[in-house]
Amino acid sequence: MTGGPAEELVAAGYAWEAADAPWLHDALGLADLAHCVELADRGILPDRARGPLLGALLDLAAMPAEAVGYDPSCGEPYVSRERHLLARVGADAGWLRAGRTRREAVRTAFRIRVRRQILDLVEAAAALAASLADQAERHLGTLMPDYTYLQQAQPTSFGHYLLSFADPALRDAARLIAEFGHVNAGPAGSGAANGSRILDDRDATARALGFDRAITHTRDAMWQTDPFMHVLAAAASLLLTQDKLAEDLEIFASAEFGFVCLAEAYGRPSILMPQKRNPYALTVIRGTAGIMLGRLTGLTAVIKTPSARSDNLIYLYGELPRALDLTHRATRLTTGVIRTLEADAVRMRSALDTGHTQAADLAELLMRRFRTDYRTAHRVVQHAVRQSAAVDAEAIARAATEVIGDRWQLDDAELRVALTPEALVASRTGLGGAAPSAMIPMMEGVREQAAGLCEETATRRAALQAAEDAIRARAARLAGR
Repeated sequence: MTGGPAEELVAAGYAWEAADAPWLHDALGLADLAHCVELADRGILPDRARGPLLGALLDLAAMPAEAVGYDPSCGEPYVSRERHLLARVGADAGWLRAGRTRREAVRTAFRIRVRRQILDLVEAAAALAASLADQAERHLGTLMPDYTYLQQAQPTSFGHYLLSFADPALRDAARLIAEFGHVNAGPAGSGAANGSRILDDRDATARALGFDRAITHTRDAMWQTDPFMHVLAAAASLLLTQDKLAEDLEIFASAEFGFVCLAEAYGRPSILMPQKRNPYALTVIRGTAGIMLGRLTGLTAVIKTPSARSDNLIYLYGELPRALDLTHRATRLTTGVIRTLEADAVRMRSALDTGHTQAADLAELLMRRFRTDYRTAHRVVQHAVRQSAAVDAEAIARAATEVIGDRWQLDDAELRVALTPEALVASRTGLGGAAPSAMIPMMEGVREQAAGLCEETATRRAALQAAEDAIRARAARLAGR
């Protein structure tokens, strides 16, 4: 091709890619260094070119992205990097092309970038789960109505409610760790699509950059998108869990409920209405979840193409790092909200006296006491609730007489003991229940899982860092530095 790209192509295409360059700049520097080191070690890079080219690459890797000058009028970011090297070392910059396409360089850098972001997000999800467990422990005895369809259901504790969001966060963290294994696989040595005669030990090439392995099939290595879609889906799922919690808390923080209050640092005042303090952090969390759903939809639309098409990935290079960064920041925000959240235990407990949250337990009591089926007991309690503001022994007797023609007589003292919210919550001692005896092992389990995830990410991060440091050190030695 002769001449430069059309102005419209620059504005619509290359400008988009250039805007993504800062996300990949550091990783591109590492990928180029590793490739050049391997060329030198294999004797492909001439001795006369080795020092100048590696030195220029080391300097380029040390520069901030904005200093490189990723110019969309020159084409894609790879071209801007090559122009920078040509200005430094002349034609010897061309050795960097040996055995490698530009898309391979960018694919490798993309994985280097995303793998660290996955580890960051796993740690953030683990921290959120641990914070939920800590706050749940503080509220084991803070009683409240549980809600389904925003209607009072049965008595529970605020601690039990909060802990229900911990396991979903941990599951998404586990999904991200599983996808890390697919992302942290190296595409180097793929050639145009069917392999390279120069970089024929692909597994060693991959491991030198800290990848767990090389991607087996070279064409798949160049064009696969499913690991990135799964990472984005797990990140979106993690945010949807937080969205549910944020939407609940926004309701609970309203004057009509008054159950919780966000710390001042996580709200903002109205500039017109002096009495208002808006839970702004919850708006951010909810909005981020919506944005992530849009990005997930956009990605799945883009990758629905025939195989081996550039649009599968060029729009992903910046969008996925941005999405993971946004998810990481939102997850840290949710953790801060939970860590500092204040609950009004009195207000929550008093809400239990305004409904009939003991109704299902009362039906079970009638079923056992009068040896009837649950449907019949349900009908009697339903009738009593409709007819009486306060369901006592007499209300049950009247309801039973009217519904089934049999007067079921209970004792008011028995009802008060058996059906108080405190007694009902304390009775939920089975696996997963709201009783403190059931909650304690669950909280311990959440903390153990969170700690295990953090330990795994720390181990993986250390291995990545060691490999990357080794590449830089080898490059510096070969450059005579």
